[in-house]
Amino acid sequence: MNGWRLPAILALTLLACAASLLAGGSAIAPSAIITALMHPHVHDDVNTIVWQLRLPRVVIAAVVGAALAVGGTLLQGVLRNPLVDPYLTGVSAGAAAAIALAVLAGVSAPLLPGLGFVAGLLTAVLVAALARRGSGLDSNRLILAGISVSALFSAIITFAIVRSSSIDAAQSILAWLAGSMAGRGWHDLLLALPYLAIGAALALLAVPALDAMRVGDVRARAVGVNVDRAQWIILASTSLLAAAGVALAGMIGFIGLIVPHVARRIVGSSARLLLPAAALCGAALCTLADAIARSIVAPSELPIGVLLAFIGVPAFLYLYLHQERPA
Repeated sequence: MNGWRLPAILALTLLACAASLLAGGSAIAPSAIITALMHPHVHDDVNTIVWQLRLPRVVIAAVVGAALAVGGTLLQGVLRNPLVDPYLTGVSAGAAAAIALAVLAGVSAPLLPGLGFVAGLLTAVLVAALARRGSGLDSNRLILAGISVSALFSAIITFAIVRSSSIDAAQSILAWLAGSMAGRGWHDLLLALPYLAIGAALALLAVPALDAMRVGDVRARAVGVNVDRAQWIILASTSLLAAAGVALAGMIGFIGLIVPHVARRIVGSSARLLLPAAALCGAALCTLADAIARSIVAPSELPIGVLLAFIGVPAFLYLYLHQERPA
């Protein structure tokens, strides 16, 4: 009955990516973009714009959106809480704090994404250690630890901005906090790809357990699910996906919070359908938001995190307040 829905979402996602290719400071006809895509080795201005500027940005936006959406779906499923997102693990706050301190110390800009990735993963490890109970994770401890650690790192970020004697340094920190794909290219995507692949593989590995855990840990254990192992797999997957997303685009909120609700309404709660649907919806939302961010105040650029906040807050309130009660 739902067999047509995933292909429909895929088609809409491809349309969103195509529309994003048209957005930019230079007006390029759709036929010229198609020609450039079909002949990548031609050296002219259009090919340079398409292959070196727009296409990598569209792909990165799609990847980041999919990663954050899958991470949000996993966490909402394992914690059975519709108000959590991938940044609950402290990944974004830890990465942003490390980047803020690095900018304050004068670290070279090309090193910042990698530094943010490492710091984000270390923060996730810290939150997991604080949330550990026995051999598994305590859901309430995880939420409280994530909120507490994020608050601490937010104070560090504020300190770095206040202590910065350079306007450029403060603006660089704020740019990371606002989120943007500007300046990212194929090289950045290749560096993040192994971690994204591992995170996605762990997400697929967790699908059977996630379906069983929807009805509670006790019942999941009764049908033979190793709940503790599944919790660690999901946390590892979410941390890798979120850290890679932060390294590629800075802090982009609301995708991991909103998209799981949208995908759940379209395909239901079965993780086998929900994860790919969330990935596609997240990719479509992020690419469209990036295209609008590039176009709405052209030739300047609106930070994508700001745009998603304007869209995300009312959308989430509507979805949450009007969500259907489970039977």
